[in-house]
Amino acid sequence: MRRSLTKTHIIRKKEEIDRIFKDGRKYTSQKMRLIALNNGLSFDRIIVIPVKHYGNSVERNKIRRQTKEIFRNWEGRVIESDENIGLDIVLVVYPGKVSSFSLLEADMNSLLVRLKRK
Repeated sequence: MRRSLTKTHIIRKKEEIDRIFKDGRKYTSQKMRLIALNNGLSFDRIIVIPVKHYGNSVERNKIRRQTKEIFRNWEGRVIESDENIGLDIVLVVYPGKVSSFSLLEADMNSLLVRLKRK
């Protein structure tokens, strides 16, 4: 069992991120916003973007690591489709709204469940 996401599971190109922001479906909670778009691949990809002025680099990287870990644990269980088409997922995290890992996990799971219903 992998303990981290592979490089293919992480979105890196600005053009892809811009396309997701422009054409993706948006789901919002108090702590974060999830934007998703079909990618035509057989697996899901993710990027975590803390908003501008989200603490210092330690806090930004911590929230990225935690969010990717939640996604890794839920990958394939929450987002399932008959066509086996993957999604590109952008998570925008707002500052001061997430105080613990369990709250972050609950909020992210609620967004992923809403995504699955559509």
